[in-house]
Amino acid sequence: MALLRRGDLSVTEVCFAVGCSSLGTFSTRFTELVGVPSSTYRRHAARATAEMPSCVAKQVTRPIRNREAPVTEPQLA
Repeated sequence: MALLRRGDLSVTEVCFAVGCSSLGTFSTRFTELVGVPSSTYRRHAARATAEMPSCVAKQVTRPIRNREAPVTEPQLA
């Protein structure tokens, strides 16, 4: 999240920098944890936290595991 807030790396570069080998997996997991796609997060968070010290921005934007995307029951046809 911090790398995305910085804004100097692309989402793909952030994906590989954090150790993921698949952009799709990174994007899916990021969306599950944070609630928005990584590209959307980068656009909005960079503006929202621009005036905050980085230590405060990190605390404010930290994902909370209880807010992960809900598990949906499979739909039986």
